[in-house]
Amino acid sequence: MESKSILVVDDEIDLCEILRFNLESDGYSVDVLNSAEQVLQKESELNGYSLMLLDVMMEQVSGFDLMYTLRYHKNINIPTIFVTAKTQEDDLLKGFELGADDFIRKPFSPKEVVARVNAVLERINNMDKQKINTDNIYHDSEAKKVYAGAEPVEFTKTEYDIFSILSNKPGKVFSRDEIIDIIWKDQENVLGRTVDVNITRIRKKLGSYGQNIVTRSGYGYYFKEI
Repeated sequence: MESKSILVVDDEIDLCEILRFNLESDGYSVDVLNSAEQVLQKESELNGYSLMLLDVMMEQVSGFDLMYTLRYHKNINIPTIFVTAKTQEDDLLKGFELGADDFIRKPFSPKEVVARVNAVLERINNMDKQKINTDNIYHDSEAKKVYAGAEPVEFTKTEYDIFSILSNKPGKVFSRDEIIDIIWKDQENVLGRTVDVNITRIRKKLGSYGQNIVTRSGYGYYFKEI
């Protein structure tokens, strides 16, 4: 699949064709789907897209619900711009909490869509370049060692195991119960507070890289590549 490929997801067929025409005119490869169900049927192909333009108010499964399913159940993280007629602040906040990269309000001009797509992809490209040139966390799973920058991190086995769970699936949120089930599967009466204490220790040992371990309030923890 082309590196600059866009997936448009909207149940308004005419609108999809307008978006397709304008994005293809700007050099993008464009695929169109008209429901969340169709997107989930293409699950194995989704990570090949550079960006998804996703309508919020679709029938049966909304864009918000689709994005939640992709990111937190399927571990699929496509840069996403929501296209929506909703303008309430709570709706915008919900989208950004799900990880949206931008919003486009309906009605819109095709030129605005192309400009926002270009801006999001340029921002992502710059972040990738920065990541390549920045020392970060190196995880040697075979040697069971972790390095923060160039410095080795002395984790206990439990700390290492928790770190591995999170870092092996960046962006995926693990609840306290999920971590307990993996780390302490044969033990009873292990409390969520035990996970919190270990996370605190992991962050402290990582030093300035502790910010890679992020708390998602009400859900759990995830590893963020910075």
